[in-house]
Amino acid sequence: MMNIRISPASSHTDVDLLLGVLEYVERPRPRSLTELYKRLLSRACALTGAEDGALYTFSRTGGRRRLEAVQVRSTALRDRRPDLRMAVDASSISGYVALSGETVREDNVYGIPPDRPYRFNPEFDRLLGIRSRCMLCFCLTDYEGSAIAVVQLANRRDPTTGEIAPFPPEMTEMARLFDRLVRGAVERMTMVDRIRAQNTRLRDRSQKLAEQRARIEELRDQTEEAFLLSISLLARAAEIYDEGTGDHIVRVNEYSYCLAKELGMPASFCDEIRYSAQLHDVGKIAVDTAVLKKTGTLTHADREEMNRHPIYGYEILHPSGRLQMAAEIALHHHEKWDGTGYPRGLKGEQVPISARIVQIADVYDALRSPRHYKGPMSHAEAVGVMLKGDKRIDPQGHFDPHILEVFARCHDRFDEIWRQFADD
Repeated sequence: MMNIRISPASSHTDVDLLLGVLEYVERPRPRSLTELYKRLLSRACALTGAEDGALYTFSRTGGRRRLEAVQVRSTALRDRRPDLRMAVDASSISGYVALSGETVREDNVYGIPPDRPYRFNPEFDRLLGIRSRCMLCFCLTDYEGSAIAVVQLANRRDPTTGEIAPFPPEMTEMARLFDRLVRGAVERMTMVDRIRAQNTRLRDRSQKLAEQRARIEELRDQTEEAFLLSISLLARAAEIYDEGTGDHIVRVNEYSYCLAKELGMPASFCDEIRYSAQLHDVGKIAVDTAVLKKTGTLTHADREEMNRHPIYGYEILHPSGRLQMAAEIALHHHEKWDGTGYPRGLKGEQVPISARIVQIADVYDALRSPRHYKGPMSHAEAVGVMLKGDKRIDPQGHFDPHILEVFARCHDRFDEIWRQFADD
């Protein structure tokens, strides 16, 4: 648990309110990045007592990088959003924050000391119809620490006196914690929006196929490429909080393809499982972020939430006609041969063969991969566990015996795949 220090003078930003940020921005889960940004600005104002503010993202106009307000909050404006834009340079407060990554706190924006590199632009007040006095400005960043948005808050209302008062010094640290808390939600929704945009382009291409019959073969290739890219983006979005790299999903694809061929499955089945296998954990996108990020022992409620990811994955995938195999893999890859798996407790051949194949592929790769609670296994060690078991894995109970027998014959190919797509 992170240590949060809140002074008595700022009791309205208490610990419960700060730790409630994730619940507020993700329950119910936002439908778009725009809705998420609206919630973030609203919550930032609530945490700090700010009456006015704006959330800026980056755009390009004529080759120049600019900040553009995508969400605005003002006590003077109700029905319209003013056009707030500025260059990304150190002349403005938000531009300086975007470049430097620093948090700026000013008690009197019209009396900024001359040694500061920035000045307050009164145009901000004119467009919002307000008179700014104090200001707090900070970045939202990605996991690499790069700025992806800037939050600018003005006119804090003191909870005790009801008067406009400066943002206290501890709110600089609170802004940093706010950024860390919402980072996962922003990155995941950015990825989802990117996938939606890609799928929109895919649908547009499909519509044009009927209108441009002369180019149908060329467009079919392009559409297939876009379809596979969308699947890859979706699979990687589910891996945000995992300890490994995106090469895990590539390896699971290849292991599954290898097993399907060795089992003598039709070519169409082998080709389909080669891109469907990577989506086995896509349901983690919908799992409560606090559970995914938890590093300690999961509570019973946490485990129940985590164990719903197969159902979430099926709900995400089954509406697509092209992803029916992926949907059945997502739903069933934690079922076991002896019926002790989840979510439905299916037994034996009640579990689709695609899921039985992917289960072996996924477990092998998990054994080879390092985790915070264990080191990586060699190929020989992993094969030993797969075939003979250990304290966590009972091969006779977990796996289809016929597929396990095939694995025993072709496991050297698994080691080749591991080496070919090893994590950097």
